[in-house]
Amino acid sequence: MSESSFATRLQAAWLRRGPLALALWPVSLVYGALQGIRRIVYRLGWLAQERLPVPTVVVGNYVAGGAGKTPTTLALVAWLRSQGRIPGIISRGFGRHSDDVLLVTAGSAARNVGDEPLLMHLRSRAPVAVGRDRVAAGLALLSEHPEVDVIVADDGLQHLRLHRDLQIVVFDERGAGNGWLLPAGPLREPVPHRVPASTLVIYNAPAPSTSWPGHVACRELGGAVELAAWWRGEPASPDAMAALAGRPVVAAAGIARPGRFFGMLRQAGLAVRELPLPDHHDFATLPWPPDTPDVILTEKDAVKLRPETVGATRVWVAALDFALGAQAEAELHRLLPPRQRP
Repeated sequence: MSESSFATRLQAAWLRRGPLALALWPVSLVYGALQGIRRIVYRLGWLAQERLPVPTVVVGNYVAGGAGKTPTTLALVAWLRSQGRIPGIISRGFGRHSDDVLLVTAGSAARNVGDEPLLMHLRSRAPVAVGRDRVAAGLALLSEHPEVDVIVADDGLQHLRLHRDLQIVVFDERGAGNGWLLPAGPLREPVPHRVPASTLVIYNAPAPSTSWPGHVACRELGGAVELAAWWRGEPASPDAMAALAGRPVVAAAGIARPGRFFGMLRQAGLAVRELPLPDHHDFATLPWPPDTPDVILTEKDAVKLRPETVGATRVWVAALDFALGAQAEAELHRLLPPRQRP
């Protein structure tokens, strides 16, 4: 069984309490006990949270596997700028070859800094630092960019060492899945019965998928752009996406839930041949035949694919437009701490 097909089977098992989930349930008890001990250690103060010199907003989720943290982070950064703030981003950089703290640049390789941090830097042009130690990453970013007055921590909900002034929890259509912890279910930690204090809930889904009150984000494909033009910073075009509707197109996606991407392409009028790949696929070799005329992929995949490596294939990048919505932005305005330094 391939890695991508096993991941698909496992994610399907996380939606119900079937045979595979039941087989993994004893392991989830051990995982849950370790997570519980870790939370108690921080709650009792035996391990201390550390506060960065500027307000910190954590974006994260309770479920594993692509709930929409990266587009939420990008939308948050755009909103902060509209409020006159100067945001910076910190992230672990999942899948990279090192845990060291690094500052991301436009010339960084995804294998060194992670595909999502590189995408966030290219899309937002905000300063980004990566490191397993998010506190050290935040301090390094502020040392290099002292003008930054708010830190956005991507995928930091379970990083208890980092103090957060505000947290944004993202759910997708799965909600809490079957309600079990990894690996029997999708949960990284138990979902509290009530929304924690200073928490904004965003649903990256057509409708709320849990009992928690929250805000439904607006998401749609913003069009397509050729890979070389995307690397030059040119915007996606709805016309370019529409022009692909009459062609045989391979849709490649190295993301946690590729089916959602394929479905959005079909809603845009494309008749695609699906090519699901493992999450964070490195594109060290091209996964499609060399005579493939057109391929369309996500921006998360595009950061690992240079135009000079694709041969005669026309590679297109589909851009996702993601908006938090007016009500969510109003709540952000109420919850966000003021500037703490000039």
